[in-house]
Amino acid sequence: MRHFIFRWAITTFAVFVAAPIVGLSYSSFACLLGASLLLGIANAFVRPILLILSAPLILFSLGFFILVVNGLMLLIVGQIIPCFRVPGFW
Repeated sequence: MRHFIFRWAITTFAVFVAAPIVGLSYSSFACLLGASLLLGIANAFVRPILLILSAPLILFSLGFFILVVNGLMLLIVGQIIPCFRVPGFW
């Protein structure tokens, strides 16, 4: 349980720091906590499946396609939580 809370805090801090740089927007700190919680859950369950399915693209692009998978994770969270906005995929 402590490991999960620690990873959730790190994800929250990372999204908080990256939001002004990348252009992510959120309406409140509670929204940021919820978005980072959902991002952590998506990274734990959905991301490994996407990485396995896209392994040929990852190998072909020398790992660059992992950035696309990470962007997809943020886009999915932005679509589910309305107060967390991702301006665009590219």
